[in-house]
Amino acid sequence: MDTDHIETAPQEPGRSRKELTASTVGAIVESFDWNIYAVLAPFFAAAVFGAGSSELLAAYAGFAVGFLARPLGSVLIGRFSDRHGRRIGLTVSMAAIAIASLCIALLPSAATIGAASAVLAVVFRVVQGLAYGGETPTVAAYVTEAAPRGMRWRFSAISYGGMMIGSLLAFGTITVLYAVFGKDGLSDGGWRWGFAIAAALGLLAIWVRRCAPESAAFERLKEEHGTVRPPVGTVLREHRWSCLALLGMSIAGTVPFYFEMIYLPVYAHNRGIVDKASASSYMTFVLAMVLVATLCAGWLADRIGPLVVVRTGFVVQALLTLPLLFAMQSHAVPFWAGALILGLMTAPVTMAINLVAGLLFPVEVRAVGAGLVIGVATMLFGGTFPLLAEWLHTHGGYPVLPFYVTAAAVVGLLGTFAAMRAPTFVQAMAAEPSLRRRPVALV
Repeated sequence: MDTDHIETAPQEPGRSRKELTASTVGAIVESFDWNIYAVLAPFFAAAVFGAGSSELLAAYAGFAVGFLARPLGSVLIGRFSDRHGRRIGLTVSMAAIAIASLCIALLPSAATIGAASAVLAVVFRVVQGLAYGGETPTVAAYVTEAAPRGMRWRFSAISYGGMMIGSLLAFGTITVLYAVFGKDGLSDGGWRWGFAIAAALGLLAIWVRRCAPESAAFERLKEEHGTVRPPVGTVLREHRWSCLALLGMSIAGTVPFYFEMIYLPVYAHNRGIVDKASASSYMTFVLAMVLVATLCAGWLADRIGPLVVVRTGFVVQALLTLPLLFAMQSHAVPFWAGALILGLMTAPVTMAINLVAGLLFPVEVRAVGAGLVIGVATMLFGGTFPLLAEWLHTHGGYPVLPFYVTAAAVVGLLGTFAAMRAPTFVQAMAAEPSLRRRPVALV
């Protein structure tokens, strides 16, 4: 395989900036739309799912359903992107996300249409899950093919940083809505404005993506082969090491991130470290610091090589997660310090995941291959993490949770070695400018 033919983006600064903007803006909107549902659930649960003792549980079940739809979306939209182009695939997925958000904003309440309100909410969430399943791998493919050599890991970090910006915007939006409407006003319909804002941001992302160019690598592939692509089954048969490597790194990117960036306030409260309200208020600052660290990790990877940065991140997670959590529980380390260190440890992985996912597969199956593996990993280990954690808490198994998070980091480290059995990834790493400037062992 000719890596110059497949992996090198055109060295046109204006074009590269447009491609990076298109992927990053989409990541912001994707993260905002996904998280706005979760943060607004306590306010719309009764209106949409009916007043009762389990309406919030039903709302969160609707949140989980989106994860189940992701692998199917990865195959459908990922295959579409591999055949017809990254730009059109990103536009289609974003249009579905925005339309579904608008439909939720306009959804009649259970008091008006009864159980149909809950059914429609779940349907719209499934649509978003399908779209997210295709959005993530298509962004990975687009960034892989758009990022110029010498800056590709910074491009990867910036594109994934959009996910964190979207999360920050979601929490900022709920703060503003709460200030404008108050708790009662949010429950009485103010929550609809959150989904309306999500839909409006989606329209902005669609406009940005329509102005972005198609990736040069895909254009060359289309000129040579048209829309004919290998069967999806070849991903598992011919790229087994790529699938195993990405599965391991996706698990390591999902489990620690969900624990350290989302579930940590609940864990800290349950273990008597700090109350949940105080812990949650601090996590916005942690998220902002992780965003900065992710961008720094991308710059460092371009200088010394991505494998050194990523593997160091996994080793640090594996060595420090348990001691930090035990020290926090004994109050030897304050929550703010422990939470910040735990969050910063995720930066090397979040920096790399988009580009690693793309580099593991050739252009012709890049979106569907990356999407299928990431979708399955997110469904099994991301969507189930809060449920698993709460099950362990209620059944006396909470002490196991830190070991589970640590084991995920070890799995990710093993994934980096499995990646060196994937020919596409090996050739891409051999062409890294950082490795030519400063030789670094690949295995």
